Amino acid sequence: MTVNPNRRDILRWGGAVGGGALSAALGLTAAATPAAAASWNSGTWMAGLPDSLSLTQLTIPGTHDSCCVDPTNGTEWSHTQNWGVTQQLQRGIRFLDIRLQRFPLNDRETKNWLGVFHDRFPQGSTLRTVLDECRAFFKQSPREALVMRIKNENAGSNPINGVEFLRRMQYHLDNFGYRNLFWTAPRWPRLGEARGKIVLLADFDTSSDSSWDVMHWGDSGLMNIQDQYQDVGTDGKARAVVNQFDQAWWNQNSPKMYINFTSYAGGKWPKLNADSIMPPVFDYLYARRNEAVHFGIVPMDFPDFHTNVLDLLVAKNFIGR
Repeated sequence: MTVNPNRRDILRWGGAVGGGALSAALGLTAAATPAAAASWNSGTWMAGLPDSLSLTQLTIPGTHDSCCVDPTNGTEWSHTQNWGVTQQLQRGIRFLDIRLQRFPLNDRETKNWLGVFHDRFPQGSTLRTVLDECRAFFKQSPREALVMRIKNENAGSNPINGVEFLRRMQYHLDNFGYRNLFWTAPRWPRLGEARGKIVLLADFDTSSDSSWDVMHWGDSGLMNIQDQYQDVGTDGKARAVVNQFDQAWWNQNSPKMYINFTSYAGGKWPKLNADSIMPPVFDYLYARRNEAVHFGIVPMDFPDFHTNVLDLLVAKNFIGR
């Protein structure tokens, strides 16, 4: 018998059950719940998908400002996550939004470092910390893949120019053995090509080195991005998210990756904004829970409070397979 829960039921169940039990609670069809779906919450949901799939044919849950886990690193305005990188990966997140710049002290120890920042506030982490966590995750789950936006945050009183940012990126790749960790071709890979790798979306200037032929954030030939993060209110933001889902729905054969940020920075703290925006996002996805469609990358704030949405996003990858 199919269960038809209301939203209150789903909110109660979302953080408490695994993929198989949640599938039953959501009324997903048997075709949507192969054996691979049983591992949704174990961090290996990509393992059962075909190598031949392009990443653009997937629905990929992600996080916005992925390392901003502590409000004392700035203020509650810059607090966007409770799960750290490792826990995000273990819970099914496959897109990370990493924003970097140099530390104020450019001494011998830090002259080659890139720290994680939210605007001018350091977040107590570095690029090396993030990549070490990703590499450790791949050792445990080698058939997974990640997409990572790396942005030159270029904020506050200590910005870093494009040439210096790229030099520090090269330093990390060459001196800490990270170069083979990345997929850096200027196209979206198939899942088989991306397994065990980070697919780089460069949101920084690479023009000083012609060998950096990579995908660049915002390239209109490769991606369609919705990131309206202020000036529309939470109701307007929810409509923007739904409209972007509709665009992806109508363009299932597009070679572009649809990227749909649910995060919003206007008016209230990010947690309160997410609590307003995510219920209509859930309603949209739940209404389409049995449709064999993909929605691209969906970065979120506080997915730990909205695991019902996280599970629905992952579930889209198994409908009809």
